[in-house]
Amino acid sequence: MTVDEHGFHPDLARTARFLPRSVVGPRTLPVIRLVQNGMARVQRAADVEVRSLSTGGAVRIFRPDNVAGDAPALVWMHGGGYLIGKAQQDDALCRRFSRNAGAVVVSVDYRLAPDHPFPAALDDCHAAVALVRELDGVDHSRIAIGGASAGGGLAAQLALRIRDNGEPTPVLQLLVYPMLDDRTGADGASSMEDSLRMWSSTSNRYGWAGYLGAADPADVVPARCDDLSGLAPAWIGVGTLDLFHDEDLAYAQRLRDAGISCEIETIPGAFHGFDLVNPTAPVSREFFRLQTAALRASFEAQS
Repeated sequence: MTVDEHGFHPDLARTARFLPRSVVGPRTLPVIRLVQNGMARVQRAADVEVRSLSTGGAVRIFRPDNVAGDAPALVWMHGGGYLIGKAQQDDALCRRFSRNAGAVVVSVDYRLAPDHPFPAALDDCHAAVALVRELDGVDHSRIAIGGASAGGGLAAQLALRIRDNGEPTPVLQLLVYPMLDDRTGADGASSMEDSLRMWSSTSNRYGWAGYLGAADPADVVPARCDDLSGLAPAWIGVGTLDLFHDEDLAYAQRLRDAGISCEIETIPGAFHGFDLVNPTAPVSREFFRLQTAALRASFEAQS
Protein backbone atom coordinates (compact mmCIF):
# COMPACT_ATOMS: atom_id res chain seq x y z
CA MET A 1 0.00 0.00 0.00
CA THR A 2 1.31 3.47 -0.92
CA VAL A 3 0.25 6.52 1.06
CA ASP A 4 -0.06 9.90 -0.67
CA GLU A 5 2.39 12.78 -0.26
CA HIS A 6 0.67 13.80 3.00
CA GLY A 7 0.77 10.28 4.40
CA PHE A 8 -2.95 9.49 3.99
CA HIS A 9 -4.19 6.03 3.04
CA PRO A 10 -5.13 5.99 -0.67
CA ASP A 11 -8.74 5.12 0.19
CA LEU A 12 -8.94 8.21 2.42
CA ALA A 13 -6.72 10.82 0.75
CA ARG A 14 -9.49 12.55 -1.21
CA THR A 15 -11.78 12.76 1.81
CA ALA A 16 -8.94 14.05 4.00
CA ARG A 17 -8.44 17.09 1.77
CA PHE A 18 -11.86 18.45 2.74
CA LEU A 19 -11.83 17.70 6.47
CA PRO A 20 -10.80 20.12 9.21
CA ARG A 21 -7.98 19.33 11.60
CA SER A 22 -10.31 20.03 14.48
CA VAL A 23 -14.08 20.21 14.90
CA VAL A 24 -14.90 20.87 18.54
CA GLY A 25 -14.01 24.00 20.50
CA PRO A 26 -15.67 26.61 22.71
CA ARG A 27 -17.07 28.49 19.71
CA THR A 28 -18.25 25.50 17.70
CA LEU A 29 -19.70 23.40 20.53
CA PRO A 30 -23.08 25.24 20.78
CA VAL A 31 -23.54 25.16 17.00
CA ILE A 32 -22.73 21.47 16.69
CA ARG A 33 -25.12 20.60 19.50
CA LEU A 34 -27.89 22.67 17.95
CA VAL A 35 -27.49 20.86 14.63
CA GLN A 36 -27.33 17.43 16.25
CA ASN A 37 -30.42 18.04 18.36
CA GLY A 38 -32.32 19.20 15.29
CA MET A 39 -31.32 16.12 13.33
CA ALA A 40 -32.31 13.86 16.21
CA ARG A 41 -35.79 15.36 16.27
CA VAL A 42 -36.24 14.79 12.55
CA GLN A 43 -34.86 11.26 12.35
CA ARG A 44 -36.98 8.42 13.65
CA ALA A 45 -36.38 4.67 13.50
CA ALA A 46 -39.24 2.23 13.97
CA ASP A 47 -36.93 -0.73 14.60
CA VAL A 48 -35.23 0.81 17.65
CA GLU A 49 -36.41 0.25 21.21
CA VAL A 50 -35.60 3.22 23.47
CA ARG A 51 -35.39 2.95 27.24
CA SER A 52 -34.56 5.52 29.88
CA LEU A 53 -31.93 4.91 32.53
CA SER A 54 -32.39 5.82 36.18
CA THR A 55 -29.18 7.84 36.06
CA GLY A 56 -30.53 10.30 33.48
CA GLY A 57 -29.24 8.75 30.27
CA ALA A 58 -31.02 6.44 27.85
CA VAL A 59 -30.31 3.48 25.57
CA ARG A 60 -31.26 2.43 22.07
CA ILE A 61 -31.67 -1.33 21.61
CA PHE A 62 -31.09 -3.26 18.38
CA ARG A 63 -31.95 -6.96 18.16
CA PRO A 64 -30.65 -9.43 15.56
CA ASP A 65 -32.91 -11.39 13.24
CA ASN A 66 -33.01 -15.16 13.07
CA VAL A 67 -31.05 -15.87 16.25
CA ALA A 68 -32.17 -19.00 18.08
CA GLY A 69 -32.11 -18.71 21.86
CA ASP A 70 -30.51 -15.95 23.86
CA ALA A 71 -28.10 -13.74 21.93
CA PRO A 72 -24.84 -12.22 23.12
CA ALA A 73 -24.83 -8.47 23.69
CA LEU A 74 -22.67 -5.44 22.99
CA VAL A 75 -22.99 -2.27 25.06
CA TRP A 76 -21.82 0.48 22.71
CA MET A 77 -20.77 4.08 23.45
CA HIS A 78 -20.67 6.74 20.73
CA GLY A 79 -17.82 9.20 20.20
CA GLY A 80 -17.70 12.98 20.41
CA GLY A 81 -14.85 13.91 22.73
CA TYR A 82 -17.17 13.58 25.77
CA LEU A 83 -18.74 16.86 24.59
CA ILE A 84 -20.94 16.14 21.57
CA GLY A 85 -22.78 13.31 19.88
CA LYS A 86 -25.89 11.25 20.40
CA ALA A 87 -26.44 7.51 20.39
CA GLN A 88 -28.66 7.99 17.35
CA GLN A 89 -25.65 8.93 15.21
CA ASP A 90 -24.47 5.31 15.41
CA ASP A 91 -27.79 3.65 14.54
CA ALA A 92 -26.54 2.33 11.19
CA LEU A 93 -23.33 1.08 12.79
CA CYS A 94 -25.22 -0.64 15.60
CA ARG A 95 -27.51 -2.36 13.10
CA ARG A 96 -24.41 -3.66 11.31
CA PHE A 97 -22.92 -4.92 14.57
CA SER A 98 -26.19 -6.62 15.46
CA ARG A 99 -26.56 -8.22 12.05
CA ASN A 100 -22.94 -9.30 11.55
CA ALA A 101 -22.20 -10.42 15.12
CA GLY A 102 -25.65 -11.85 15.81
CA ALA A 103 -25.84 -9.73 18.95
CA VAL A 104 -28.23 -7.49 20.82
CA VAL A 105 -26.64 -4.04 20.68
CA VAL A 106 -27.44 -1.52 23.40
CA SER A 107 -26.27 1.95 22.40
CA VAL A 108 -25.88 4.40 25.29
CA ASP A 109 -27.15 7.97 25.01
CA TYR A 110 -25.01 9.21 27.87
CA ARG A 111 -25.02 12.70 29.34
CA LEU A 112 -22.45 15.07 27.90
CA ALA A 113 -19.77 17.29 29.41
CA PRO A 114 -19.20 20.01 30.34
CA ASP A 115 -22.84 20.27 31.47
CA HIS A 116 -22.49 16.84 33.05
CA PRO A 117 -18.85 16.18 33.99
CA PHE A 118 -17.44 12.94 35.36
CA PRO A 119 -18.91 10.63 36.55
CA ALA A 120 -22.22 11.31 34.75
CA ALA A 121 -21.41 9.64 31.42
CA LEU A 122 -19.70 6.69 33.10
CA ASP A 123 -22.66 6.24 35.44
CA ASP A 124 -24.97 6.10 32.41
CA CYS A 125 -22.79 3.47 30.71
CA HIS A 126 -22.61 1.44 33.91
CA ALA A 127 -26.39 1.59 34.24
CA ALA A 128 -26.68 0.37 30.65
CA VAL A 129 -24.65 -2.73 31.50
CA ALA A 130 -26.91 -3.37 34.48
CA LEU A 131 -29.93 -3.09 32.20
CA VAL A 132 -28.43 -5.57 29.73
CA ARG A 133 -27.86 -8.04 32.55
CA GLU A 134 -31.63 -7.97 33.13
CA LEU A 135 -32.69 -7.86 29.48
CA ASP A 136 -34.78 -10.68 28.03
CA GLY A 137 -33.29 -12.47 25.03
CA VAL A 138 -29.70 -11.87 26.13
CA ASP A 139 -27.12 -14.46 27.15
CA HIS A 140 -25.88 -12.67 30.25
CA SER A 141 -22.60 -14.62 30.23
CA ARG A 142 -21.67 -13.08 26.87
CA ILE A 143 -21.68 -9.29 27.23
CA ALA A 144 -19.07 -7.14 25.49
CA ILE A 145 -18.49 -3.42 25.96
CA GLY A 146 -17.12 -1.05 23.37
CA GLY A 147 -17.07 2.37 21.80
CA ALA A 148 -15.31 4.75 19.46
CA SER A 149 -13.13 7.71 20.46
CA ALA A 150 -14.56 9.11 23.72
CA GLY A 151 -16.90 6.11 23.68
CA GLY A 152 -13.84 3.88 23.65
CA GLY A 153 -12.48 5.86 26.57
CA LEU A 154 -15.73 5.29 28.45
CA ALA A 155 -15.58 1.57 27.66
CA ALA A 156 -12.06 1.42 29.13
CA GLN A 157 -13.20 3.33 32.23
CA LEU A 158 -16.20 1.02 32.49
CA ALA A 159 -14.00 -2.08 32.35
CA LEU A 160 -11.98 -0.69 35.26
CA ARG A 161 -15.10 0.12 37.31
CA ILE A 162 -16.59 -3.33 36.65
CA ARG A 163 -13.37 -4.96 37.83
CA ASP A 164 -13.12 -2.77 40.92
CA ASN A 165 -16.74 -3.55 41.83
CA GLY A 166 -16.20 -7.30 41.47
CA GLU A 167 -18.89 -7.58 38.79
CA PRO A 168 -18.88 -10.18 35.99
CA THR A 169 -16.08 -9.47 33.53
CA PRO A 170 -17.16 -8.56 29.99
CA VAL A 171 -15.99 -10.94 27.27
CA LEU A 172 -14.32 -8.08 25.39
CA GLN A 173 -13.42 -4.40 25.43
CA LEU A 174 -13.87 -3.26 21.81
CA LEU A 175 -11.87 -0.01 21.80
CA VAL A 176 -12.02 1.86 18.50
CA TYR A 177 -9.37 4.62 18.44
CA PRO A 178 -10.16 5.18 22.14
CA MET A 179 -9.58 8.47 23.98
CA LEU A 180 -7.51 7.22 26.91
CA ASP A 181 -5.00 9.83 28.07
CA ASP A 182 -5.62 13.46 29.01
CA ARG A 183 -1.88 14.15 28.76
CA THR A 184 -1.83 13.75 24.97
CA GLY A 185 -1.30 17.20 23.48
CA ALA A 186 -1.32 18.81 26.91
CA ASP A 187 2.02 20.51 26.24
CA GLY A 188 0.98 21.93 22.86
CA ALA A 189 0.61 20.76 19.30
CA SER A 190 1.37 17.18 18.33
CA SER A 191 4.29 16.49 16.00
CA MET A 192 1.77 15.18 13.47
CA GLU A 193 -0.63 18.14 13.83
CA ASP A 194 -0.59 19.01 10.11
CA SER A 195 -1.80 15.50 9.24
CA LEU A 196 -4.50 15.28 11.90
CA ARG A 197 -8.16 15.38 10.93
CA MET A 198 -11.30 15.85 13.05
CA TRP A 199 -9.51 15.92 16.44
CA SER A 200 -6.48 17.98 17.39
CA SER A 201 -4.40 18.61 20.49
CA THR A 202 -6.48 21.72 21.19
CA SER A 203 -9.73 19.74 20.97
CA ASN A 204 -8.24 17.08 23.21
CA ARG A 205 -7.41 19.54 25.95
CA TYR A 206 -10.89 21.06 25.69
CA GLY A 207 -12.65 17.70 25.74
CA TRP A 208 -10.77 16.32 28.71
CA ALA A 209 -11.12 19.56 30.70
CA GLY A 210 -14.89 19.52 30.20
CA TYR A 211 -15.21 15.85 31.09
CA LEU A 212 -12.96 15.81 34.13
CA GLY A 213 -14.40 18.93 35.73
CA ALA A 214 -13.12 18.94 39.31
CA ALA A 215 -12.18 15.25 39.29
CA ASP A 216 -8.61 14.09 39.80
CA PRO A 217 -7.35 12.67 36.47
CA ALA A 218 -5.55 9.93 38.38
CA ASP A 219 -8.96 8.59 39.46
CA VAL A 220 -10.54 8.77 36.01
CA VAL A 221 -8.15 8.52 33.07
CA PRO A 222 -7.47 4.90 31.99
CA ALA A 223 -3.89 5.63 30.90
CA ARG A 224 -3.11 6.92 34.41
CA CYS A 225 -4.34 3.74 36.13
CA ASP A 226 -1.42 1.91 37.74
CA ASP A 227 -3.06 -1.52 37.84
CA LEU A 228 -4.57 -2.95 34.64
CA SER A 229 -4.69 -6.55 35.85
CA GLY A 230 -7.94 -8.49 35.93
CA LEU A 231 -9.56 -6.54 33.11
CA ALA A 232 -11.57 -7.90 30.21
CA PRO A 233 -9.65 -8.91 27.05
CA ALA A 234 -9.32 -6.04 24.61
CA TRP A 235 -9.26 -5.23 20.91
CA ILE A 236 -7.81 -1.82 20.01
CA GLY A 237 -7.88 -0.33 16.51
CA VAL A 238 -6.37 3.02 15.52
CA GLY A 239 -4.94 4.80 12.49
CA THR A 240 -1.33 5.95 12.24
CA LEU A 241 -2.48 9.55 11.62
CA ASP A 242 -4.75 9.64 14.66
CA LEU A 243 -3.82 11.84 17.63
CA PHE A 244 -4.57 8.82 19.84
CA HIS A 245 -2.20 6.44 17.99
CA ASP A 246 0.65 6.54 20.50
CA GLU A 247 -1.51 6.52 23.62
CA ASP A 248 -3.54 3.59 22.28
CA LEU A 249 -0.47 1.50 21.48
CA ALA A 250 1.01 2.33 24.87
CA TYR A 251 -2.21 1.24 26.61
CA ALA A 252 -2.31 -1.98 24.58
CA GLN A 253 1.23 -2.80 25.66
CA ARG A 254 0.42 -2.07 29.30
CA LEU A 255 -2.58 -4.38 29.09
CA ARG A 256 -0.37 -7.13 27.72
CA ASP A 257 2.23 -6.48 30.40
CA ALA A 258 -0.55 -6.91 32.98
CA GLY A 259 -1.44 -10.30 31.50
CA ILE A 260 -4.52 -9.12 29.60
CA SER A 261 -5.08 -10.46 26.10
CA CYS A 262 -5.07 -7.46 23.75
CA GLU A 263 -5.21 -7.49 19.97
CA ILE A 264 -4.04 -4.28 18.30
CA GLU A 265 -4.79 -3.23 14.72
CA THR A 266 -3.06 -0.16 13.27
CA ILE A 267 -4.32 1.25 9.98
CA PRO A 268 -1.62 3.02 7.92
CA GLY A 269 -2.54 6.54 6.87
CA ALA A 270 -5.91 6.54 8.66
CA PHE A 271 -7.08 9.64 10.55
CA HIS A 272 -9.44 9.89 13.52
CA GLY A 273 -12.97 8.73 12.74
CA PHE A 274 -12.05 7.74 9.17
CA ASP A 275 -14.49 4.83 9.12
CA LEU A 276 -17.43 7.01 10.19
CA VAL A 277 -16.59 9.81 7.76
CA ASN A 278 -16.14 7.40 4.84
CA PRO A 279 -17.78 4.09 5.82
CA THR A 280 -17.89 2.71 2.27
CA ALA A 281 -14.13 2.98 1.65
CA PRO A 282 -12.51 -0.46 1.38
CA VAL A 283 -10.21 0.30 4.32
CA SER A 284 -13.24 1.26 6.44
CA ARG A 285 -15.11 -1.91 5.52
CA GLU A 286 -12.07 -3.99 6.45
CA PHE A 287 -11.74 -2.11 9.75
CA PHE A 288 -15.36 -2.98 10.57
CA ARG A 289 -14.79 -6.61 9.56
CA LEU A 290 -11.91 -6.84 12.02
CA GLN A 291 -14.09 -5.47 14.82
CA THR A 292 -16.89 -7.89 14.05
CA ALA A 293 -14.46 -10.80 13.88
CA ALA A 294 -13.13 -9.90 17.33
CA LEU A 295 -16.66 -9.72 18.72
CA ARG A 296 -17.69 -13.04 17.21
CA ALA A 297 -14.55 -14.75 18.46
CA SER A 298 -15.16 -13.46 21.99
CA PHE A 299 -18.80 -14.54 21.93
CA GLU A 300 -17.97 -17.98 20.53
CA ALA A 301 -15.25 -18.56 23.11
CA GLN A 302 -17.92 -18.28 25.83
CA SER A 303 -20.67 -20.29 24.12
